[in-house]
Amino acid sequence: QEQLVESGGGLVQAGGSLRLSCAVNGIIFSFNHMGWYRQGKIQRELVAVVTAAGSTVYGDSVLGRFTISRDNAKKAVYLQMSSLRPEDTGVYYCKLAHVGGLEVWGQGTQVTVSS
Repeated sequence: QEQLVESGGGLVQAGGSLRLSCAVNGIIFSFNHMGWYRQGKIQRELVAVVTAAGSTVYGDSVLGRFTISRDNAKKAVYLQMSSLRPEDTGVYYCKLAHVGGLEVWGQGTQVTVSS
């Protein structure tokens, strides 16, 4: 099974930018989509995903401010976050979803946006 290694979290002032990275260790089979989720009060909420076909989907709260991208050669997914707001604060998790439903999650990386 693949392992996901996230990096790039940290502390930033409101209006600033951060770039999260998610690298996949292992061979990827039957990839469906990869993306980023943020831990909410009850469940992990969608931030952005990119499909195997290259389509992207964003959560409403980040649309226009965040950009997800994928580097197939490096087996990595990135999340460029701009115009950050205090409400973007949270633990961000990378997820790899296989065709058939199996999901692999990273350990999470903390993003803190100060006002």
